[in-house]
Amino acid sequence: MKTITLPDDLNLNTSISIYDYESTKKIYKEQIILSKNTFSFVQEGKKEVVSENSSFAIDNSQFLLMKPGHFFMTEKFSNNGNNYRSILFFFSNQDVLKFIRKFKLNSKGSKLYSVYSFNYDSFIKGFVDSLLAISKLVTSIQKKILEVKLEEIMLYLVEFKGINFLYSLINNSNNRSQRFIETMQRNQLNKLTIKELSFITNMSVSTFKREFEKHFKSSPNKWFLEKRLEHAAFLLKNKSKRPSDIYKEIGYTNLSSFSNAFRVKFGISPKKYQQNWTFIDTF
Repeated sequence: MKTITLPDDLNLNTSISIYDYESTKKIYKEQIILSKNTFSFVQEGKKEVVSENSSFAIDNSQFLLMKPGHFFMTEKFSNNGNNYRSILFFFSNQDVLKFIRKFKLNSKGSKLYSVYSFNYDSFIKGFVDSLLAISKLVTSIQKKILEVKLEEIMLYLVEFKGINFLYSLINNSNNRSQRFIETMQRNQLNKLTIKELSFITNMSVSTFKREFEKHFKSSPNKWFLEKRLEHAAFLLKNKSKRPSDIYKEIGYTNLSSFSNAFRVKFGISPKKYQQNWTFIDTF
């Protein structure tokens, strides 16, 4: 699978830049490396993003802010459309630091993520329209205006969303082990392959497997199987879902293989397991 690095592969020559991206092809889980912070203002279609610590599925009523890193991105058409379009706004960590220092902002501390989602409102829609107008100007003029536009969008988001998202952009946690563990825990039900997990954690497959076994004392395949079967048991016990309703959600291609794996772990079939809990709940 080809990996795309943005904005590098777009040959944009300024530190702050915009790109009007449009595609008539659906894209599924494309490997993307972002080398800069990126706003993705979805205009048409739907976008799905998976990172090491967050995942989002949005349509053109929302937009994303993503920090540099490794991502899987899926692009879909809207129900009545035949293309996907997003306005991309790139800027560096130095631009973020400059903004924080200029306006003397201090974080109170919170959970840090790689991706943030925001809803459109009338101001944001007008802001995106202005970016499209700027994109038609010569590069030298664009650069100067975009510096002001970055401040504009950041001031607006800070006013209504707080400032912690800013510090997520520039924070690079040195606790690699903790980040790795949290990434696995967050993605235990996402049905990502070992190769895909190694990509979003920026490791080779062999390094990923060694790191995984060091932290979890188990092979990745065995650990993820255990977690998904535990989730299946939870669904059968608490959600009144039948085995035939959940086997695909757990990651199995057929009911028979799911039932066999469930029986190996819990000693009884999924159907019998659910019947036992239904019987207990009647008392």
